[in-house]
Amino acid sequence: MSHESARIVILGAGFAALTAARELRQRAPAAHISLVSPSAEFVYLPSLIWIPPGIRKGSDLIIPLDRFLKKYRIDHVSGSVTGLKNGGRTVLTDSGEIENDALIIATGGRFLKGMPGIEHALTLCEGVPAAEAIGQRLREMNGGNIAFGFGTNPKEPSAMRGGPMFELLFGVDTWLRQQGKRDRFQLTFFNAAAEPGKRLGEKAVHGLLAEMKKREIATQLGHKIKAFSATAVSTEAADIPADLILFMPGLTGPRWAQNSGFALSEGGFFPADEFCAVKGAKHVFVAGDAGSYPGPDWLPKQAHMADLQACAAAENLLLALEGKAPAARPRTELICIVDSVDAGILVYRDLKRNWVLPSSRLFHWAKRYFEKHYLRKFR
Repeated sequence: MSHESARIVILGAGFAALTAARELRQRAPAAHISLVSPSAEFVYLPSLIWIPPGIRKGSDLIIPLDRFLKKYRIDHVSGSVTGLKNGGRTVLTDSGEIENDALIIATGGRFLKGMPGIEHALTLCEGVPAAEAIGQRLREMNGGNIAFGFGTNPKEPSAMRGGPMFELLFGVDTWLRQQGKRDRFQLTFFNAAAEPGKRLGEKAVHGLLAEMKKREIATQLGHKIKAFSATAVSTEAADIPADLILFMPGLTGPRWAQNSGFALSEGGFFPADEFCAVKGAKHVFVAGDAGSYPGPDWLPKQAHMADLQACAAAENLLLALEGKAPAARPRTELICIVDSVDAGILVYRDLKRNWVLPSSRLFHWAKRYFEKHYLRKFR
């Protein structure tokens, strides 16, 4: 089949979905491309860390997609995906069925919420309402104990999002100092791993722990987390007093994945090959947090990697429609600025290199610049 007349459907409206949509339109001017998501909005998740300290409002980060959709001639279908059938050729949604000739799954993952007492924790990356709730709680507190931590998926240990929690930890510390009330708070960072943030590399782990020590942030590391309550985080070693718990659980695939008809990875994700094609499927690709990909154990689940996967998925999808072999492999790369409200630590890692540049005000402003540059495509 020529992609000139193909019906291509993209599920999602995040980084991977929008990058795939743009890449597909540029490569296939005549294809019919549809984007399926609950609303025609993009949420710029990396800047959620700036909502609690008041650098950003929630409305700054929710971007209407009308202009983007019109520019790239993409139809938007309003609905939530509930499953797939016919080997992915039919998408099931709460607003009806959508047929396609090729499919890109980019709906993101979801947080594992099975830990006892998880309702007592706030999770930053759940979105704008969660970030706003954290900001409100911080402003209501005049002192007390705040516990910060993140978990993983025990069946797929790389399925975690730790970077934003380091940023939230350092950002809250900076904000409390700016407010003149840091001395009334005990901040504690907890993690089941003895070396949290190891995916960023050994240098980054040492740098992050040194930063915590410098800021007088207590740590409890290497002990399994058992439960949360209204007043504490319980670990196998001890209870950590907590008037506020800020925790990022591990990730798994989207809930509807179980109704896709595809065999999922052990951790609940769509298993991809090196070309971002879903294993055991024809003309079905995955990009971003919904997938489980081959690569090193530090392969990040972050916006930059999602964009790289989306570019490869789009190119290989069009090759598949032409009956050609896949050719594009996403670059394996981690780029992260661990922001702290007024400065940032730059971390870079690929298959050959890993370096960390120490905290600098320059990196905070670089992160702000990148946000502005990225969102210019949609505004």
